[in-house]
Amino acid sequence: MFDVTVIEDAAAAEVSLDPVRARLLAELAEPGSAAMLASRVDLPRQKVNYHLRALERHGLVELVEERRKGNVTERILRATAGSYVISPSALGPVQPDPDRAPDRLSARWLLAVAARMVREVGALVTGATRAGKRVSTFAVDGEVRFASAADRSAFADELATTVTRLISQYHDENAGGGRPHRVVLAIHPITPKAD
Repeated sequence: MFDVTVIEDAAAAEVSLDPVRARLLAELAEPGSAAMLASRVDLPRQKVNYHLRALERHGLVELVEERRKGNVTERILRATAGSYVISPSALGPVQPDPDRAPDRLSARWLLAVAARMVREVGALVTGATRAGKRVSTFAVDGEVRFASAADRSAFADELATTVTRLISQYHDENAGGGRPHRVVLAIHPITPKAD
């Protein structure tokens, strides 16, 4: 089981967004059968089986083992990941694109950049998983409380200057064996956590 799996297929995304199926995916962090799940989610076993088959068809759950119980074979399934991210590529032509609205100070542009990152990193993870390899990435995540809007603006200016200098220092357009990497930095207010 992976920690996070990216859903790139629109049909798989639709299946995962059904509230009953999402609950079954959460329950299947630990392997279980339709009968076990039926009692946990308070649904008939047949209905749970119906939803499990849909999840299995789209690769969101997998068979762990089969057990014979009298005349019945009990199928034990588990989720293929602990959590899922739906790639914007599942939206096809309406997926966000930062090139369509390049206003770098817009929250909507930031969402489009984040969506592109999910799409690109998701495709890398999917390809690396198929090849049995790892993807080399790096991320910084931090929190800062600004005393004023002027401080936030000064921080953004200094961050942009520093990152631009670093990119200029290490970027080599003529590196024959080099591989391009995307650098994304963002600053946004933090929403209050729900209790």
